[in-house]
Amino acid sequence: MAGFAIAWLGVWLGQLTVIQLLLPTQVADTGAERGFVDTVVRFGWVSAVAGVAALIAFPVVGALSDATVSRFGRRRPWIAIGTAMFAAGLLLLGVQDSLAGVALAWAVALAGFAAVSSALTALIADQVPVAQRGVVSAWVSVPQAVGTILGLLLIEALALPRAGSYAVVAVVLVALVLPLLVTVPDAPARDARPRLRLAQITGSLWIDPRTHPDFAWTLAGRLLVNLGNALGTSLLLYFLSEGLGDRHAEDDLVPLVLVYLVALVVASLVAGRASDRTGRRRVFVAAAAVLQAAAAVLLAAVPAYGTALVGAALLGAGYGVFLAVDQALATQVLPDPADRGKDLGIMNVALAVPQAFGPLLGAALIVGFGGFPALFLGAGVLSLLGAVAVARVRSVA
Repeated sequence: MAGFAIAWLGVWLGQLTVIQLLLPTQVADTGAERGFVDTVVRFGWVSAVAGVAALIAFPVVGALSDATVSRFGRRRPWIAIGTAMFAAGLLLLGVQDSLAGVALAWAVALAGFAAVSSALTALIADQVPVAQRGVVSAWVSVPQAVGTILGLLLIEALALPRAGSYAVVAVVLVALVLPLLVTVPDAPARDARPRLRLAQITGSLWIDPRTHPDFAWTLAGRLLVNLGNALGTSLLLYFLSEGLGDRHAEDDLVPLVLVYLVALVVASLVAGRASDRTGRRRVFVAAAAVLQAAAAVLLAAVPAYGTALVGAALLGAGYGVFLAVDQALATQVLPDPADRGKDLGIMNVALAVPQAFGPLLGAALIVGFGGFPALFLGAGVLSLLGAVAVARVRSVA
């Protein structure tokens, strides 16, 4: 569990430090003279391009890891490949000055993130009993919280040029994933599987919702709740600087994120353990979605920094419960244990892709419906729809 948590710490630090701070400021610098609305739209397009890369990488790497036969195991080679690709993309980002260059480099980085995340998630289903998956899944969300705040504090404290900041994030990523590769066992597949062809991989990505409805409802709920969370968090820096007119937005972002993440950690650990003890998953996911919706409505109704702190606590608590319990729920509705890497890869598309496409949808809501209140109301509606979807799951309590 320690190696698993440390590896996730590096992965989340690498992704969320970029999304929350480095990438928004870099996109703004590529077109500083064009104004706020153009900056938000440009950021949305950069995120969407990278989201396509993640959309492909998650299930494809999952399928390849299921079929990998090596003395290093099934998942470990893909953890190494994904980490190397992620770090390379971050280093490339540090030297980009054009919007196209930023988009392509972030696509490389996010594809690497998807690859390593897909393999790490499959390890949960490979090695953890069902009755312990809530607690272990919580150790995915705790590193997410700690990694984000550590990354923001590290970048602010070092105050390096852009290339140096990205290099630091890349080095920390590799250093924290490396212990897992060295210490955690990953048994090779017992039986060799036929070499996969591209047509076989793409064909296997379709899972009939009529045959496996619980998988489909869980995937839909995860997509909606994560998209709601992405709308509420991915444009925070712009909300402070433009929505509230905060001239110290980058500095004020840190305490806001800290409140969000402390709430996320506490809620995740408590909910993960409670879910394992009771054997129930759906009620926790529904409660998480309601908390997120309440935070979004509050921010839409009273847009102020003090309100944002309260909203951050509610949003963090809701998302912490969701991360801990929904991951455990996802591992219990997989169609075929032999394809768990591929199936969890499909499920994890609903984790990263909303973060990638959320800024573009958020920009559309801000531009088309009169500013940030529309953004937060959209987040609330999506979260509630996610709760409705998860309520349709029947095979898990």
